[in-house]
Amino acid sequence: MFKQKYLSIAVTVFLFAVMFLAGAFRYTGFFSLQVIFNLLIDNAFLLIVAVGMTLVIVTGGIDLSVGSVIALTTMVSASLVQDHGWSPAIVIPLVLVMGSLFGWGMGAVIHYFKIQPFIVTLAGMFLARGLCYVISINTITIEDPFYAKMAQTKIHLPGGSFISISVLIALIVVSAGLYIAHYTRFGRNIYALGGSEQSALLMGLPVARTKIAVYTLSGFCSALAGVVFTFYMLSGYGLHAMGLELDAIASVVIGGTLLTGGVGYIFGTFFGVLIQGVIQTIISFEGTLSSWWTKIVIGLLLFLFILFQRVLSARQATQKL
Repeated sequence: MFKQKYLSIAVTVFLFAVMFLAGAFRYTGFFSLQVIFNLLIDNAFLLIVAVGMTLVIVTGGIDLSVGSVIALTTMVSASLVQDHGWSPAIVIPLVLVMGSLFGWGMGAVIHYFKIQPFIVTLAGMFLARGLCYVISINTITIEDPFYAKMAQTKIHLPGGSFISISVLIALIVVSAGLYIAHYTRFGRNIYALGGSEQSALLMGLPVARTKIAVYTLSGFCSALAGVVFTFYMLSGYGLHAMGLELDAIASVVIGGTLLTGGVGYIFGTFFGVLIQGVIQTIISFEGTLSSWWTKIVIGLLLFLFILFQRVLSARQATQKL
């Protein structure tokens, strides 16, 4: 029997298939493996952020700082590499540690001071975005050969298709996220914390360590997405990734994760990101529509999925009674 808890994932995958087939029937050249790979190439940084965001939302929290941390990562990377001549071998690990510490700090404040994640991460969003302009108010173009090579390298696949290094990194992060969420004690603690923090405490689970670790992991994913975004844009700028936190949250919710916590799927988030990508691709193929239609369609889908989750939760509660 098909488990009811996987129904939301099935709806997400079905929606992606319908959208992709609709594009294939309407536009010449849409139905190809390379188009799917292009969805991943253009949204690799979003996919990395969304994995960390999924784990945060499963705990019942939220992280609004991810887009700003990406921008700060690009600015720090560009400033150190381009203006100060630092080696990428030092800069990349440095910004990953920076992002992790930023997330750790927010997680510690959320847990020990009992402040709502929305408020703490909102403050983190403003702080990270403001620090970008302390470094520079202008765009810093990166001309380092390593970054250029990472941006231009194509991994060729059978059939003439290709992916980028960024896609490979994103797929590794998704695989790691799946393993952590479903095959580790830490993953089980995350779901238990999202189900009921009080119950998790009564069961003797390490609530403080788990909550702080989740935000640390989200900070790491944001910094890694910033590294990938730097490869993608070859520049640092304070306005990079504006509003990306909302795109990540939308991907997570469309992927079947409940905003109330306790239920969530990395696999669903993966298809939530692909749905955003296929909407952008359809609009690009259409040629006559504004890019803002992407936001309109995502907004409508978000409303529908939240209503669907509400109905599903009410139905499950009725069955328990």
